[in-house]
Amino acid sequence: MLKTAESVRAGHPDKLCDYIADCILDRALCEDPAARVAVEVLATKARIYVAGEITSKVKVEIPAVARRALTQRGYDPRAFRIRVRVHRQSLDIAGSVDQSLEARRGQQDAYAAIGAGDQGTVYGYATNETEERLPLPLVYAQRICQRLDEAFDDNKLPGLGIDGKAQVSIEYEDGVAKRVASVVVSVQHKPGCNNDELHSKIVSLIIAPACQELPIDESTEILINPSGRFITGGPDADTGLTGRKLMVDTYGGLAPHGGGAFSGKDASKVDRTGAYMARLIARTLVDAKLAEEAQVSISYAIGKADPVAFTVDTLGTGRFDDLQLAAACVEVFPLRPAGMIEALDLGKHTNFRAYAAYGHFGHGYPTWERAWAWVDKLREALGVQY
Repeated sequence: MLKTAESVRAGHPDKLCDYIADCILDRALCEDPAARVAVEVLATKARIYVAGEITSKVKVEIPAVARRALTQRGYDPRAFRIRVRVHRQSLDIAGSVDQSLEARRGQQDAYAAIGAGDQGTVYGYATNETEERLPLPLVYAQRICQRLDEAFDDNKLPGLGIDGKAQVSIEYEDGVAKRVASVVVSVQHKPGCNNDELHSKIVSLIIAPACQELPIDESTEILINPSGRFITGGPDADTGLTGRKLMVDTYGGLAPHGGGAFSGKDASKVDRTGAYMARLIARTLVDAKLAEEAQVSISYAIGKADPVAFTVDTLGTGRFDDLQLAAACVEVFPLRPAGMIEALDLGKHTNFRAYAAYGHFGHGYPTWERAWAWVDKLREALGVQY
């Protein structure tokens, strides 16, 4: 069978919007750690629109933050007019977060104080297929995009533009990756660029080094700019929108993703915090060698601290029954919003923008990737000795 995943470059218009939103979030949290933020960004030709809700003790100079973000992503901020329409968080939503259903019913412990800011299901996934604990096609697609951006920043590929994406298909046999079937790379390029030379360098400098564990071969189909021309890119060519690259942000479509996006949202939003915790749990199950593959789902109701559902699915690879694993995870990991924020140290986190490109999982060592801190606790809960 074939498994396919894609990733996009940091200059892609959707990722540009995610980055601007997270820069605004980081600035708000830096000034006021208790700020409530949910901002959306739309980018189109010569325009940036920022809308949403911010409740904070300080005013964030959003146009200045957006211009700085544009510069950092390689765009000329003078080419855009920035429009802002932001208001305070709804009192109804704020009330449900500030005082959970459990607290209103008399529970006094600290973790019962904060309710979920919305209903919905979040998912976490991990596999021992790669060191990143992510599917191999996604890892390769992310590496290709990251290497393209590095080449653009270092001017190693002079004809390269700022926009682009990559897609990788890998052939599997009995669940094991056997060969890279195809690689598709679409990159913006400058007028008059020598396409043959650009293609050759992308293969040798970008694709081949990115596919190390399972190299490309003579049979690998490599398509570079199959449209034939990609001169106009970024918001000039395609409207960007926060949260439109959900699968790129998580598991490349090779595992489920809930309905909520991450960027522009503070830690009180379970769309983000719950998904980070679900990823940590799934990765811990794999790192603890309790499963070769794990999928975790957590469902919330707005205003309620405790999740309404929690499941573990090891897809037939678990050392224990999935119900046993789920019970142990509930015992070890905090699943209430306040507990997750504390365990993941998100109350002090002001660098969410670092994960606005190349996915929120598998790179760097944020708290939601530090499974080693939880492995022994989970093993102990299951009575496993090594």
